[in-house]
Amino acid sequence: MDLQLDRQVGIVFGGASGIGLAIVQQMLAEGMRVVVSDLSNDGVAVANGLSPSGDCRGHVADITDEQDVRSVVQQTIDAWDGLQHVVVAAGTGSGKFGFPFWNLKPADWRRVLDVNILGSAIVADAVQGPLRENAPGTLLLFASVAGQIGSQTDPPYSAAKAAVINFAQCAAKDLAPYDVRVNAIAPGMVQTPLNRAVWKSWHDQTPEEERVDYDAWAAEKIDKIAPLARWQTAEDVANAAVFLMSPRAKNITGQTVNVDGGQVMHS
Repeated sequence: MDLQLDRQVGIVFGGASGIGLAIVQQMLAEGMRVVVSDLSNDGVAVANGLSPSGDCRGHVADITDEQDVRSVVQQTIDAWDGLQHVVVAAGTGSGKFGFPFWNLKPADWRRVLDVNILGSAIVADAVQGPLRENAPGTLLLFASVAGQIGSQTDPPYSAAKAAVINFAQCAAKDLAPYDVRVNAIAPGMVQTPLNRAVWKSWHDQTPEEERVDYDAWAAEKIDKIAPLARWQTAEDVANAAVFLMSPRAKNITGQTVNVDGGQVMHS
């Protein structure tokens, strides 16, 4: 399927690994020019390895730092004279098992909220001007099924992702008159470092006789909560992400698209 994205320009914040990297790879496969932005130099190394021709470049940025984000945006525009698509795939959890919620202290919430929701707002503020100027365009934020079901595993993460869903709706309404579409994607069970960290936090606080390894824990969870009873992959999410960028999705905005094996079904 030709998604009509050839030579369009995009930035993926949090693009050096996991779902973000899969999105970068799919964007390049569609002929796009892509900036990989990440918290460490990994993004630069990834970009160099993916496209020696120069269609993929890497920049270091912390999405909670407004100047970092604006610098990446400006360097992208300077390099390719435009910007049509932005993905905020950077995210973090508390790294602790949050059930019951008082297992966590208020201090455990700050970084999670800063990265997931404040970071999304900082990126949106930095890119709204260029996206309007280069319309049509898209902004894709990352939510989670945890933000739709009040997951008790990590309450700060669940709350932050619920806020991302709401903010995507607000931004979609504001940018619709300029032909800029804003959506959120909510992955389900994907084998990423963040997913493994959820298991680790549960494992470390569970009595030894009740502990199971990551594979067994994940398999049991998938069987219980996903009607399709299978993992979602980073590539599954990337396919949905790039479709949402394309003109084929021109009437989709303000939506949260679940790639979750049926975990959350809306009426």
